[in-house]
Amino acid sequence: MVTINVRRLDQDVVDRLTRRASLNNRSLEDEVRHILHCAAEDDIAAKRAAFGEVMKRLRPLTEGRTHTLAEVLIHEDRDQGYREDF
Repeated sequence: MVTINVRRLDQDVVDRLTRRASLNNRSLEDEVRHILHCAAEDDIAAKRAAFGEVMKRLRPLTEGRTHTLAEVLIHEDRDQGYREDF
């Protein structure tokens, strides 16, 4: 294994990482190790596969409902125009 030192971290970053580690029942070192491991494993194919699995679960929940196309919603929003009188 390799040891990496990270210098000059803002205290705010360390505080947020410490809180995150606590929420995940990990030490600060374990939390940073986990974050780095996840970043190194970042794989777009895996993300797409995971998204596909979520969509498979959600599709039955919206089956039979009427959906408005995004293009229609965008055109409706644009047609309303911008109001500067706020």
